[in-house]
Amino acid sequence: MSATKFEDAMSRLEQIVQSLESGELSLEESIKVFEEGMKLAKFCSQKLEEAEKKVTMLVKESDGKYTQSPFDAGEEENLPG
Repeated sequence: MSATKFEDAMSRLEQIVQSLESGELSLEESIKVFEEGMKLAKFCSQKLEEAEKKVTMLVKESDGKYTQSPFDAGEEENLPG
């Protein structure tokens, strides 16, 4: 895959969507860029998962100390405040 950065992959995905929506590609070309788009989508998904694992937040414990815990977007009860 030529795109190694998330931003590059997303940009190429946008180009692919525009190409497919234009209807100007042959069936063979459409299949080729669709397959490329699927690979890019998988790459982007993996990068997002990696980033999510790296995100941590500080949680204030009952004794007043702060500890790091993995970020979980669905767990609002762990938000400080």
